[in-house]
Amino acid sequence: MNILLTGGAGYIGSVVGLFLTDEGHEVTVIDNLITGNDKFIPKKANFLNADIADEEKVSILLKNNKFDLVMHFAGLVNVEESFKFPNKYNLYNVDKAKLFFKYCISSGLNKIIFSSTAGVYGNSFKDKVEENETLNPQSPYSKNKVEIEKYLLDLSNKKKINCAILRYFNVAGADKKNRAGMMSRNSKNIIKAICEFSLDKRLNFLVNGNDYSTKDGTPVRDFIHISDLADIHLVVAKYLKESGKTDIFNCGYGNGFSILEVVTEMEKILNKKLNIKIGKRREGDIPHSVASSEKFKKKFNWIPKHNDLNYILKSSLNWEKII
Repeated sequence: MNILLTGGAGYIGSVVGLFLTDEGHEVTVIDNLITGNDKFIPKKANFLNADIADEEKVSILLKNNKFDLVMHFAGLVNVEESFKFPNKYNLYNVDKAKLFFKYCISSGLNKIIFSSTAGVYGNSFKDKVEENETLNPQSPYSKNKVEIEKYLLDLSNKKKINCAILRYFNVAGADKKNRAGMMSRNSKNIIKAICEFSLDKRLNFLVNGNDYSTKDGTPVRDFIHISDLADIHLVVAKYLKESGKTDIFNCGYGNGFSILEVVTEMEKILNKKLNIKIGKRREGDIPHSVASSEKFKKKFNWIPKHNDLNYILKSSLNWEKII
């Protein structure tokens, strides 16, 4: 396949790009490098340094290439920052995205895979959330995702596109050959943070709240390894290319681990006790977020390869050691 990746210099986009080129697919990356890093773009990929809302550059790119589909990773992703700068997030994650999709449709590119988030569900009290759950986003970032989801579904209902909306749960780990991984310093990602703390790259590891209605009072999350997420994208790409219909899929394992359980597992790997601190709850944090992943597994007969917290932590730690 010939695949266009927006935001292909970012964490998830770059690892998916590497996976796709390893599998023999042609990849073109468009990224403005505001948050991405061009050294993670696959060597075999074509690269356009441009904003997705740049009509002239994007239109020329689309005109000169016959893409089978686009994977849209581009956007700002810091949930806490989205509370501080909601207008900025709306500009990059909604307005620019809509312009980009408009250019795609005008050029005949009508198959779209959209990176969404489990954050669209908000505070669900179910053990595992299914794709038909009522959406209740708690942050400007998640509200942006809901808006684009609705926008794409509306385009699909009007027969203008076919799209797959992938709702990521907590993505972690690195490319299997350690060619790309999470780079952001002072990240709010729990796995990234504990790896930095374990390697003395950050002074403190703060657990944000231990008074939630969960098994040990700390938030519960469903962690998925980036390599399995990349495989999901390829499975969905093949489906869409073969005239697959618009659909929504959770991307998680259906396993919930609390923050303290993550700490305990890391302590086993390190064979030492970690001096963590307990802090206050963060605005917009969700107590319990675990996917029902049965829909995707059943539809595609898909079996994850890295459904193991120990492996996810070791993969993330090994990456952190080399950057």
